[in-house]
Amino acid sequence: MISPLAKTDRSIKGLCERFEAFVCKNEIVNAYTELNDPFDKRMRFEEQANQKAQGDDDTQLIDETFCQSLEYGLPPTGGWGMGLTGW
Repeated sequence: MISPLAKTDRSIKGLCERFEAFVCKNEIVNAYTELNDPFDKRMRFEEQANQKAQGDDDTQLIDETFCQSLEYGLPPTGGWGMGLTGW
């Protein structure tokens, strides 16, 4: 739910394939396996659009261009961000 771009865990229902690394209570890395299933992503977009219609301003609308791009194919990929703040 909080990782809309992360792929669902293949063995444990309700989890996704992501991790965070911390040093001295500070997050330095946030990483995940990129969701590349166009049907799963469309369902997530539709769920977010329903939440937006109910007044949740933090959700996104359906990105048809992105969904169509996924239908052409996205190889297995990962995303990660690294940053050092407050040091």
